[in-house]
Amino acid sequence: MIRNSFRTHLLPALFILLFGFSQPAKAGDFTSHVTTDISKDWKLGMQLWTFHKYTFKEALDKTASLGIDWIEAYPGQSFSKEDLDVKIGPDLSKEKRTEIKKMLSERGLHIINFGVIGIPNNEEEARKIFDFAKDMGIETIVSEPKEDAFDLIEKLCEEYQINVAIHNHPKPSRYWDPDKVVEVTKGRSKLIGACVDVGHWIRSGINPAEGLKKLEGRIISFHFGDVEKFGEKSSHDVIWGQGVAKSEKLLKQLHEMGFKGVFSIEYEYNWLASIPDVRQCIRFFNNVAANLNPSGWKNLFAEDLSNAIFKKGSWKLDENNILSIVGDSYIWTNERYENFILNIDFKLSPKANSGVFVRAADLKNYVQTSIEIQIHESGDGSKHGQCGAIYDCLSPGKMVVKKPGEWNRYTIVCKDNKIYVVLNGTQIIDMDLNKWTEAHKNPDGTKNKFNTAYKEMPRSGHIGLQYHGHPLWFRNIKVKEL
Repeated sequence: MIRNSFRTHLLPALFILLFGFSQPAKAGDFTSHVTTDISKDWKLGMQLWTFHKYTFKEALDKTASLGIDWIEAYPGQSFSKEDLDVKIGPDLSKEKRTEIKKMLSERGLHIINFGVIGIPNNEEEARKIFDFAKDMGIETIVSEPKEDAFDLIEKLCEEYQINVAIHNHPKPSRYWDPDKVVEVTKGRSKLIGACVDVGHWIRSGINPAEGLKKLEGRIISFHFGDVEKFGEKSSHDVIWGQGVAKSEKLLKQLHEMGFKGVFSIEYEYNWLASIPDVRQCIRFFNNVAANLNPSGWKNLFAEDLSNAIFKKGSWKLDENNILSIVGDSYIWTNERYENFILNIDFKLSPKANSGVFVRAADLKNYVQTSIEIQIHESGDGSKHGQCGAIYDCLSPGKMVVKKPGEWNRYTIVCKDNKIYVVLNGTQIIDMDLNKWTEAHKNPDGTKNKFNTAYKEMPRSGHIGLQYHGHPLWFRNIKVKEL
């Protein structure tokens, strides 16, 4: 039993401690933030070129605000406002790479693709790119290499088990025509394929549906988009589904083709204020994907809060998907949940105090029939009142809450007798309810306020958020039943 517990719970944490980086959590692994894709087969990511007017760090925060877990970084973006001369790419120092991994882990983000970057027919230089990709956990390098480099690229793809996806800029770039991509990938490793830029195809006069047929079996990823006009190089991006791409039909076509891969959002318009448009693109994609091959993830609350229980006028969900308090009450799900994963971002004001309540069996007596995961900028002074604590029962393993005004991310898992909590990339709670065998008593002998032993607590109930007198904000509230 001890050996299995060490292998299950301590080894993943030790790996993160030593290497500063974690891959997306696998099924049943709740030591890091889980990914929340609507589709079983498709990952929706952000091509950070969408935010190229900002630094890499700012682009990560913008991506996190949109509830996306994947990014495609590009070479040359400035690291941060404090390090404008430090550029993202293979020349990053070990220290900066470690810093990036920490930034990603805290936000629950993962670099899955990198590009567009040239891969030269020079093994030493090409290896630098592949070494960088391997170090950062990148699965696909997006490139427009010269044809004489493909033998070397194929060799490195097989050695590193990393994809190279051929990207198409508009006509007359090297790979604007899908026939050319078919030609250079023919007979090559399956690790070499296409990164289809739908918007650029349309600008070049390519019918996307026909292009997809030509590249069937060779498509690795997308720079997905919709544009206003067909065949015009200057045509700008529009909200998905509102242009000439026939986006819904394309997604259905890809589903029928059995495509599994990454869709990177590259929204090339309204550069300094694109977030509202991008949010609508995400909503469009998720609505389509959820009807094709759903993963089980869904928003906890409807956009109009019609599936929530709360005092009328006391909570609002705005156009930026931020839930805030405007009165004085709790907000509860109408639906009851037993085993589930809950993703939630929260931002505190000074002295703010709140909580996430799970498995509330009786809303008239929720304090005694539910489990509270505490939200607080530090703690309320009680033994188990810190941010991340199972209130009055178990303190977090580490204090990692961010200062007021910054966004935090929770992953909360309820699975039978187990409660797991990850806050800002760190697992802080691994709780076995079965160890709480007596009312008013914790396993260490200290007292709690609960009339029922946690072992006997209801295993099903409502999910709720608390308001305790100071402003606070929630976003990206998603749930998946287990």
